[in-house]
Amino acid sequence: MKVRTLSMVAALVAASLNVAKADTLRMECAPTGAGKEFCDYVKDRFETQTGHTLEFIEFPPSSDEKLGLFQQLFAARDGNAVDLFQADTVWVGLLDRHTLDLTEQVAELEADFFPGAWQNNIVNGRVKAVPAFLDSGALYYRQDLLEKYGEQPPASWEELTRIATRIQEGERAAGHRNFWGLVFQGKSYEGLTCNALEWVASHGGGDFVDSDGQVTIDNARAARALDMAAGWVGTIAPQGALGYMEEEARAVFQNGGALFMRNWPYAYVLAQADNSPVKGKVGVMPLPSGADGESVAALGGWQWSVSAYSKNPEAAVALLKIVSDAEAQKKALQLVGVAPSRVALYEDPEVLAMAPYLAEFRDIFANARPRPATQTRGQYARVSNAIYNATYNVLSGRSSGEQAVADLQSRLERIKGKDWR
Repeated sequence: MKVRTLSMVAALVAASLNVAKADTLRMECAPTGAGKEFCDYVKDRFETQTGHTLEFIEFPPSSDEKLGLFQQLFAARDGNAVDLFQADTVWVGLLDRHTLDLTEQVAELEADFFPGAWQNNIVNGRVKAVPAFLDSGALYYRQDLLEKYGEQPPASWEELTRIATRIQEGERAAGHRNFWGLVFQGKSYEGLTCNALEWVASHGGGDFVDSDGQVTIDNARAARALDMAAGWVGTIAPQGALGYMEEEARAVFQNGGALFMRNWPYAYVLAQADNSPVKGKVGVMPLPSGADGESVAALGGWQWSVSAYSKNPEAAVALLKIVSDAEAQKKALQLVGVAPSRVALYEDPEVLAMAPYLAEFRDIFANARPRPATQTRGQYARVSNAIYNATYNVLSGRSSGEQAVADLQSRLERIKGKDWR
């Protein structure tokens, strides 16, 4: 009897120790709707698999406000604030010292994700985040008009310019007087940095700042790429494109006013909606290549990061692996509609049944290239500001491409100083 009692006491002590080890983790989550439903799914899996408890925290929907709040929380080294959160693609370098080094824990996952998205999350050789969902630039086109004029989707920017010129002239002669060959994001803001990266990198002009942190923009190919884009404004693209962001470009294209459009994947779903004037007439493809270059799309999307101040980093990594695995990404697509970051899901029958259009985006995402944010760390906002202002000056005719890249080289080197910080 005494032995049995001692055994029972030992079992109770062990159980109490296990309970004591159970932690409450906090994860970023949308407060209502499909986002909350996805988080509840994650909560059920995490608590069942680990024995820990998961709570949710809401952050502001505005990226700028959200980043500001993160910086406040991390400055206070608050280990209770949040364990797992989503970082914008361009925040990974900026938040480097506040996020957990995941290199050893996720090394085996690298081959499962699109390479550009994975590379974006490496800071000084260390993996600091895992891709949550993807976004990247794409070229939309009117299938019906290309067929009408006997043209094929353009493989190069030169072909795009020729086709856009021809079909714009033809449509205007047929009475569509406000028809344009191309619309894109030409306003002086972050979206223009993305467009500029695509133009320059696709011509072999580099990424403004290379992976080692060296400024590389002052070269002839980069200058030609910017001059090419400037040549579109007022010819195949409206002068008003200098004020366009994503929605202004989409409105022109979706209302039937343009042949080609550079935009993000969200525009495909809207263009094919029942109330869209161009429903059933729209194709999407990777952006064209430059002369002797390649197709390049600016990488967007969000990344899962673990706070460096988490009180249970092991459990936080377990949570990270749950939210980023194939099952969770399929659930996020089903509930929230976000594009998966795992390559194999673009050939998954269940995924393609839910979202057939994603088959069109595999090659687009494969060409996605990060903006120079990770390597420029806390200086990226100033870097991007310099890029989009220099690009805008070329588009608006205030500067030549040659002068702009030379000035931009000097400006970025001044921002860098001795090193990016």
